[in-house]
Amino acid sequence: MNFTDLNIWKEANKLAISIYKITQTFPKSEIFGIISQLQRASTSISANIAEGFGRKGNKEFIQFLYQSKGSLYETQNFILFSQDIGYIEKSQAKALLDQYESLAKMLNSFITKVKYNNDQ
Repeated sequence: MNFTDLNIWKEANKLAISIYKITQTFPKSEIFGIISQLQRASTSISANIAEGFGRKGNKEFIQFLYQSKGSLYETQNFILFSQDIGYIEKSQAKALLDQYESLAKMLNSFITKVKYNNDQ
């Protein structure tokens, strides 16, 4: 099994791709601002899942999953901020936030599962 087999990694990757596509429409003046922040936060979600997967034990994996969760919340923040300043239309933001919600539930469930397996 590889990290690419994990559904949470697949969904995190999809969210990052959606973010990259939407940020292409942002003003070029934001290339080192909100675009960079949003792209880095969104790619960090799947990157932390992948890195944690490659660690030796479940304890380390859980730490990376929590880092992934933090990046997920950061991504949500920037989606909302981008909507508030008019860079993302409400309908686009809703679609991204729906992806966020689904991934957040999956990630919480996965953390619980890995913790349970660690306690066994």
